[in-house]
Amino acid sequence: MLEVLEALLSSTLEYFPALVFATLGATLCERSGVVNVGVEGMMRAGAFCAAVAALSMPTPVGVLVGMLAGAGVAAVHGALCIHWRSDQVVSGMALNLVATAGGTYLMESLYGPNGTPPIQQLTRWHVPGLDAVPLLRVFSGHSALTWLALVLPFVFHAIFYRTPFGLRLRAVGDKPHAVATLGLSVPGLRWLAVLGSGLLAGLGGATLSTAVLDRFEQHTPAGLGFMALAAMVFGRWTPLGALLAALFFSAGNALRIGLASSAPGLLEVIPQGFLLALPYLLTLVLLGFQGRRTHAPAALGTPYEQESR
Repeated sequence: MLEVLEALLSSTLEYFPALVFATLGATLCERSGVVNVGVEGMMRAGAFCAAVAALSMPTPVGVLVGMLAGAGVAAVHGALCIHWRSDQVVSGMALNLVATAGGTYLMESLYGPNGTPPIQQLTRWHVPGLDAVPLLRVFSGHSALTWLALVLPFVFHAIFYRTPFGLRLRAVGDKPHAVATLGLSVPGLRWLAVLGSGLLAGLGGATLSTAVLDRFEQHTPAGLGFMALAAMVFGRWTPLGALLAALFFSAGNALRIGLASSAPGLLEVIPQGFLLALPYLLTLVLLGFQGRRTHAPAALGTPYEQESR
């Protein structure tokens, strides 16, 4: 029983960093009042560019390239939504479609349908003495990104609720015109949030191709960007809520993998498609129970128009 629990926890920690980075990115963006359903596309761009860069550069540099790729996709979203005041949901979905099609085209053109060649994974840290401790040893043998994912939500919580920037960010998502009366730039704050969300989503995608896998594959990130949006809503647009929700959804994904590998007989009773859909079914169930009890920013999805004050 202990071995099964350790296997589930270890698998949870494998997928958790990518999901929490993307969830934090979505939270950062939407707290500024800009809807970001393009997280999936930003993750895909980050995963692809990180893998390609890691073929000729050190893998940590590839991760940075992936972050910049995510920020590049976010910049397009920012230009459409902040500058041109386009529909934010349509913009995000369009970016997802472009990233999906573009990533597939480039991958098949350059490397074939099976994905990029293998790359050197990020170094996995083994904590001295922890490998011999039951249950706690699951925290050993992960990359530095796993530890960063455990710490970063607390950093964001401190920024959101203990700094002037966090106060301004939350205010611009609730009452942007009140922020403008203080002489602050509403578009500038929203641009910072959108680009920051792209960096984080790109980091989430890069985590998949450099720490979880050792390549970019056809289906990466396999819907994790949409799951991050659900985790953001379930976490009520807060960093610590994002941490807990990402852990829960990662555990659901780990349960799906564990059931398929440790109990192959289940596949004779339960269709494999059901197991693949299990994390997303959990997402729908939780969102259904949550109902309308959300804490979305008041100005979320509303373009800022200075002349309307």
